[in-house]
Amino acid sequence: MQRVWFILCGSVAVLSVVALRSGVEIADVSPVAVVVAQTQQNGNVPEIPFTSVPDYFRYSPDMNLGETLGVAVNSKGHVVVLNHPGTATSGPLYGNATTQLLEFDNTGQFVREIGKGVYGLGYAHSVRFDKYDNLWVVDKGTNSAMKFNPAGYVVMNLGRRPEGFDSFAGHYHRPTQAEAVPRDGYFDGPTDVAWDADDNIFISDGYINSRVAKFDKNGNWIRSFGSHGRTEPEREPGKLSTPHNMQVDRQGNVYVADRGNRRIQVFDNDGNFLRIVLLNVPYDKTRQPVLGDLSPNRPDETAPWSLCISQGPTQYLWTNDVEPGRIYKMTLDGKILGMLGESGRGPGQFNWVHGLDCSADDVLYVADMNNWRVQKLLLGPEQSPPTAAANR
Repeated sequence: MQRVWFILCGSVAVLSVVALRSGVEIADVSPVAVVVAQTQQNGNVPEIPFTSVPDYFRYSPDMNLGETLGVAVNSKGHVVVLNHPGTATSGPLYGNATTQLLEFDNTGQFVREIGKGVYGLGYAHSVRFDKYDNLWVVDKGTNSAMKFNPAGYVVMNLGRRPEGFDSFAGHYHRPTQAEAVPRDGYFDGPTDVAWDADDNIFISDGYINSRVAKFDKNGNWIRSFGSHGRTEPEREPGKLSTPHNMQVDRQGNVYVADRGNRRIQVFDNDGNFLRIVLLNVPYDKTRQPVLGDLSPNRPDETAPWSLCISQGPTQYLWTNDVEPGRIYKMTLDGKILGMLGESGRGPGQFNWVHGLDCSADDVLYVADMNNWRVQKLLLGPEQSPPTAAANR
């Protein structure tokens, strides 16, 4: 594998980009000259000190969390947790709908549940706040992306939930990624949402359609980009396999967690390929995963699951893998600046992180999915977090 530098308009930008095989054609980047450069290694990445706040979220014991798929913080510091509570009293056991949107105030106290009984909620995958404090929910089960205003009313829906009429006979058929034929305005297994400075809306679509869809701020279709590809020689720039999370930076560039291909792909605002970022910090390949067998041929690079771009004067990209279970802080061009955590079930350990919020410079909220919790992490030297009693 080779690193490349892109030379743009006479200036040099050093990017963490990988040419996946010798002689690969990198489409849709003209007028850009490509020059081979030395591979950048991420072998000496420092650990980021952090503290996990115990019992930060406070709620009744009759509303225990299930799998937590997302977390988002608005401008008031209120936190919304995307929870899959399941049910112990009604069926079916497999394939049932399960989604809650739980809002907590800036001290961790439960406030309300948003969206009870909303038609587009069934098996939601991600939550995000836009800059106007509207809450967006992307539901991979109903193929919908919904916008809730701050009061909690649905004010926009993108995509369309398949109708529950008799001809489905209780089953909705989804094609494979290779079989899928995407249609403008429709989704199949969408995963995430992001916006550019002009409020254009981007939806990663997702588990089946293997693309990114772009709409204007009013929900009008503009275009899509990306297509399915996983195994060599298809694993080339622009090919996607489960685009699982997404963010947009201030310049309008789109970052896609191409989970099935173990990479982050970066595109410009029109969907032209820019670069590839890898999570390639060395790790103990003999360490037993928390879930699953120990593979004898573990790859050097690990798969990104969640993405978050910070909003401070300098923007940083946060992401994570499932094994070895680390969270990474990166420059937007792909240099890994630090990392924290590991897989496990204890405080400060993670069991399939499925969502991140990095809206504050010194705090991370982590949707720790298979540990059935959201962790609040204070970044920096060891701190003494407030106790649950003090929070009350």
